[in-house]
Formats: sequence, C-alpha cells, structure tokens
Amino acid sequence: MACALEPEPLAEDSGDERPKWDNKLQYLLSCIGFAVGLGNIWRFPYLCQTYGGGAFLIPYFIALVFEGIPLFHIELGIGQRLRRGSVKVWQIISPYLGGVGLGCFTMSFLVSLYYNSILMWVLWYFLNSFQHPLPWSTCPLDLNRTGFVEECQGSSAVSYFWYRQTLNITADINNSGAVQWRLLVCLATCWVIVYLCVIRGIESTGKVIYFTALFPYLVLTVFLIRGFTLPGATEGLIYLFTPKTQILRNPRVWLDAATQIFFSLSLAFGGHISFASYNPPRNNCKKDAVIIAVVNSMTSLYASIAIFSVLGFKATNDYGHCLDRNIHSLINTFDLPDQSVSRDDYLAVLEHLNATHPARVAQLHLRSCHLEDFLDKSASGTGLAFIVFTEAIIHMPGAPVWAVLFFGMLFSLGLSTMFGNIEGVITPLLDLGVLPRSVPKEVLTGVTCLICFLLALCFTMQTGNYWLEVFDNYAISLNLIVFAFFEVVGVVYVYGMKRFCDDVEWMTGRRPSLYWQVTWKLVSPLLLLSIFVAYIILLAQKSPSYRAWNPLYEHFPARQEKLYPGWVQVICMLLFFLPSLWVPAVALAQLLAQRRGQKQQLVRPQLQDGHAC
Repeated sequence: MACALEPEPLAEDSGDERPKWDNKLQYLLSCIGFAVGLGNIWRFPYLCQTYGGGAFLIPYFIALVFEGIPLFHIELGIGQRLRRGSVKVWQIISPYLGGVGLGCFTMSFLVSLYYNSILMWVLWYFLNSFQHPLPWSTCPLDLNRTGFVEECQGSSAVSYFWYRQTLNITADINNSGAVQWRLLVCLATCWVIVYLCVIRGIESTGKVIYFTALFPYLVLTVFLIRGFTLPGATEGLIYLFTPKTQILRNPRVWLDAATQIFFSLSLAFGGHISFASYNPPRNNCKKDAVIIAVVNSMTSLYASIAIFSVLGFKATNDYGHCLDRNIHSLINTFDLPDQSVSRDDYLAVLEHLNATHPARVAQLHLRSCHLEDFLDKSASGTGLAFIVFTEAIIHMPGAPVWAVLFFGMLFSLGLSTMFGNIEGVITPLLDLGVLPRSVPKEVLTGVTCLICFLLALCFTMQTGNYWLEVFDNYAISLNLIVFAFFEVVGVVYVYGMKRFCDDVEWMTGRRPSLYWQVTWKLVSPLLLLSIFVAYIILLAQKSPSYRAWNPLYEHFPARQEKLYPGWVQVICMLLFFLPSLWVPAVALAQLLAQRRGQKQQLVRPQLQDGHAC
C-alpha cells in the first residue's frame, strides 16, 4: 500500500514517451469540445425556461462554484500529475480504488454507444436538409394519393417525419421491429468518421478539434444575429429570462441545477483525466479548470439566447396562425367582410360578438389563443432538436440553409464530445496493456470502434429511441454521481489533501487557497452525497416508465405513458447498478488477494522450519 500511494515518476524524469499536445490551445479546445456538447443546446435552455430563467441561474452558478469547478480541478490535476488514464490513475492512488477507474471506463464505453447513435439521427437530418422544400415541412400523400397520411394529419408533419420516417417507431418496446437500413448506414458512417478522427489519439483529434470546437460558435452567432431580426424574438427572450423567484422553493430546481453542471462538464467519465495526462507536468491546471468551466457555462447561456430568439419567433408565428383560424371562423359565421377583422382587433370583435350573439360564438368552439401558451411548449433533448426547433426552421426564409447549419452544428458538437468519450476508453486500454505493444494503436482503436458499432445496432431498430432513453436515464446519472464522490474522497482522504496540495503547488507554482481546500474536503462531498440521496428518493417515487408513440392512442398525438415490462426493468436495474459495483468488487478482490498473500507469507516460514528439522 505504501508503494501504491507514491506517484509514478514524471515523464521528463523517466523517459516516458507519452504523446503531448502540440500547443495549449489544442488542449483547451479539446476539453471545451468534450465538455460543451448537445446538452448545452437542448437541455440547459429547457431548464432555464422551465424554472424561470433568471431564477434558475442562481442555483446553477452556486453549483458551478461549489461542485463543478472544484471537481474539475481535481480531475485535471490528478491526471496531469500521475500522467495516466482513468483506470491507472486510481490504481496508483490505491489498488482498492481501482474500481473507480474501471467504472469511469465503463461509463465512457456506454455513453459512446448511444451518443454516437444520436449523431446517427443528426446525420440523417443533415443529409435530408439539402432539399427544398424540407421533407418535414408537409405531410406525405396517402396510398390513394387523394389525401394526406392519417397519422401525419393527426399529429404534424415534423412529428411524422421524426417518429415514422426516421425512427419508424413501434408502439411498444416489446415489439423490437426491424433494423432500419437508412439509420444503419448513417450509424456506420458516424463510426467511420469517429475512427478516422481518433485513429492516432490526440495527434489526430488535435487537428480536427480546431474545426469541431469552433464551428458551433460560428453557427450559434449566425443564429443569434438572424434570431434578433425575427418577429417575436424579444418575447422569447423575455419569457426565457423573466425570473420567478418563488420557484427556488422547489428542491427539484436545485437538484436539476447541480446535475446539469455535473453532466455539462463531463465529470467522472475519465476523458478529462486522459486529456490532462498529455499535458506538460508544470502546466497550470487550476487556471485551465476555471477557464474551461466558465466557457462551458457561458456557452450554455449563449446557446439559450440563440435558441429562444428563434423559438420566440415560432411561438409568435403559431399564435398568429391561431388568431387567423379564429378570425376566419368569425368572418364565415357572421358574414363579415373579408379582412375586416385584424389580429389587433380580434379580442375587441370577439368581446362584442360574445355580448350580442353568445350562443352562436359558443358553437364555434374557438381555440384559446395566448402567446404564453405557445411559449410554454417547452421541450428538451431530441424533442427540441428534431421536433420543436426543426418546426421553427420551416417558417424561416431560406429554411434548408438554416437546417444545414443547425444540424451541422449539432454534429460538430457531438463529434468533439465523442473524442473525449473514446479517449476515456482507449487511453485506459493502452495504459493497461490490453494488447501487446507491437500491435499498432490504430488496430486497438479500430477494434474498439467496431465493437461499439456492433453493440449500438440495437439503436437502429424500431425501438431504438426507447432503448436510448433507457441508457440515458438508467446507465449514466446515478453512476456518475457515485464515481465523482469516490474521486473527491479518494484524492482528499486516500491520496491525501496535503499531498495533492503539494502536487498542485509544484505544477502551478501556487498552493491551493482556502476555497479549494474547503470545497474539496467538505462542500463537494456533502453536495454529491445530497444529490445522490435526492436522486434515489426521486426515482423511488415513480415506477420505471416510458412514453410511447401510438397512433391508436385515444389522446394521440400525446405520447402514451407505459410501464416498462419486467425484462426491461431488469436491464434498467443492471445498467443502474453494474457500473458502480466495480468499486466494491475491486476493493473486495484486492482485500482477498492481500489476505491470501499474507497467509502465504505465514506458511512459507513454517515450511522452511519444517524442512530444516
């Protein structure tokens, strides 16, 4: 144990041939690209909108200061000091903590499976954007070519393109359906692109990252400028950032803020530890942690402004169409002159007709048109990317151009995040010497990508979207919280606070201040423990369920809430617990091995004494 706690010699002292970044910018862009992902575009704006914009920023930045940045500093610092991937780092700190590294490795592997499957859908939409009109702008004709497809008419053209023409989804997870060949080709293409980018590790990703990390900012800026010129943009931004301070009394707000910071920075995946291990030993990791974390959070805010300026335009457009339908009904029913009722005059005319002809107005079943109701139609994840935002793009002049830019941006964001996920898999495999050194790294990378592609085939089936939700909801969240807790406890209480502070002082030239030491030793562990307990309570309050797309459902196009069948619940529980079980399993194996070794040492002297007699 005493030997295990000693850091391995630094590369500059031991002749280590570990790859190095070409320059500091390359490293920062790689970390930013890994941290800034799809969640910054489709989850943070949703949380801001749901929890009253300005009010949500209060718990968000508190979590950033006391949870996100301190944990991020630990990952960058320990990776840079010990110069190994996530598995080897924790074996060096203590053999009993080897399960933390294996758990992080497992998480990176699982996330790579379904994250690249999201890119499969993005690529499909990107390819379909090169046509006018966009294929999701109108409903297709039925078989008789006398009308539109009933399922599309009952929902919308955008929803039909997503659920039927892209996913061809089944109404139940028990019915797996067939592999969708279009998605299969897109998935294979995505994995080929990832392989070509990561084929030589940071030597190849370091070149690509200049584009994949910077291009999304260019597109967001273009969308921001265009969004500000659209009618309704101001209403969208006012709605987004109007603070609702009373919402802070809801514990769920604080839980979502803490988990958003956690997942947005890609903590506990092992990718940042691997990236930091390629840094020069004397690099200022504290400065890097603060810069990357702040850039990540500012990107989320920047994306929210760009996204909701466009969604405000969509809400205003939908609100106008709602008024137009009602006005048309009034004009036809009361034989009013065409164009005699404007949108501005609608409420006054309706009030007058309600007073003079209440029975006839009641028979019209006019829709309730309020701008706030359309702004309230929030969505996150695939719902925002493939339904809500794509519908907004339809109404923009030059829609195909905006669709190409939007899905190109999403693909670029996802690709740079995949670099970190794959690095969290490849680097530990190289450090553990899974293959002989004579086998080129390109072969190991190729085999890894091939295995991931084959295992991800389940996402190309008609139930692929349901399975992606299973992985996202049950394989990741709780396990990352567990691994992050063991990371901070392992560094502070096993590796040693004084020792780690000495290392940081040696690397950066300055000893960590009281803020860092208090957050590492007390605040961050307690915060993570609180999140863990709250998350367990939240999960225990509801049965495992999913929302199915079922055209036969009586409330269609609303999605039907269904409980997972028993065999799927078993898979959910396995994904839920198995990665975390690495921690006690490895610790127990190490303890048994140590006791076995002690017994052997006791037996040997007895045998030697017996032989002497």
